[in-house]
Amino acid sequence: MEKIILFGKTAIRFFRDADMLLLALSLVSAIYGVVLISNAASALPNTEAIVSVQIGAIVIGVFLFILFSYVDIDILADKSRLLFVFSLLFIATLIVWGEGDHVGRRAWLRFFGIGIQPAEIVKIPFIIIMAKMMSMYKEEKTLSTFFSLLKMGIVFIIMFVFVLYISEDLGTALMYFGMFIIMLFIAGLKLRWFAIGGALLVAASPLLWNMLSYTQQTRIRAPFFPDEVDPTGWGVLWQTHQSVRAISAGGFTGQGLGSGRFTQGGLIPEQHTDFIFAAAGEELGFIGGVAIIALMIVMIVRCIRVGVKSNNTLGLLVCTGIAGMLIVQTITNLGMTIGFLPVIGVTLPFFSYGGSSIVTCFAAMGIVSGIKMRPKPVRFRTF
Repeated sequence: MEKIILFGKTAIRFFRDADMLLLALSLVSAIYGVVLISNAASALPNTEAIVSVQIGAIVIGVFLFILFSYVDIDILADKSRLLFVFSLLFIATLIVWGEGDHVGRRAWLRFFGIGIQPAEIVKIPFIIIMAKMMSMYKEEKTLSTFFSLLKMGIVFIIMFVFVLYISEDLGTALMYFGMFIIMLFIAGLKLRWFAIGGALLVAASPLLWNMLSYTQQTRIRAPFFPDEVDPTGWGVLWQTHQSVRAISAGGFTGQGLGSGRFTQGGLIPEQHTDFIFAAAGEELGFIGGVAIIALMIVMIVRCIRVGVKSNNTLGLLVCTGIAGMLIVQTITNLGMTIGFLPVIGVTLPFFSYGGSSIVTCFAAMGIVSGIKMRPKPVRFRTF
């Protein structure tokens, strides 16, 4: 009887204190994604398996949302060194057990036919690690010193290199870079360091460019020099061209679910994963696309608001780091879909097919919910 009462009190506390708006937004987005995926994958022979995996990932994600709502982020951040070691070892498992995909990325561990993408899951430890370092240096008023920036830069570069060269995943590696820059800006790093970093990046660009594979270079150049890279439109730009055509065909209200010629014909490569927005644009039109963008914007704003109201640097940086993850992924994915940015294999959070992505997104929202639920220790207060 006591256990039942305790469970009841815990459930009441969760519904009272957790960020139910964020959970609702996450569920609505994920369910919307399942509807889109089931239609976009209808041309594939394993449609039922794809939908089942996505639904299973959502169930696990909701569980993790609840779990992380009760995890004290301060305690987790104090274990940042262990999180760093875990992250590197987890990605390093790909060296032995990693499996590739059709574009050559060795980014997945597969168990019983289900793929796990370590670089996707490690985004959360990365945000916590960087938030811990930045909040500590900000408290010590040394954030903008050379040695503090050097230490943070070394940690970032190690993580970036592991993702880029072990996972062979340029797209995800660039997401880490985007999150790192956003968090530094929010932490209050002096603008002169951004200027110096930008100048160094430009100076080193020839070296960095030569470190990329020919395929990666081609994908990056394609949207900016289409006539030179793919004059016929049947090569590296084929995916983008099909995506733009599908979105254009959708018009304002769309062709209707299950009625899109491009989507139902399987004419958009990766239309249930990276190019799910193209399927939404064709079948649900401008209205369907705006609904996706609106849901993402509200979630991002909610994460930032929770961070600001947490009244401490660590909470602010974790929440804005998670918001930054959503911002960078969403902008990159939509840019790929409409032909403004290179196709680098980035999913649309909550909407694209991918168990690791869904689980990571729900867990991240759970962390934000946890920050909302509890006051922070005095040692982290800065406002």
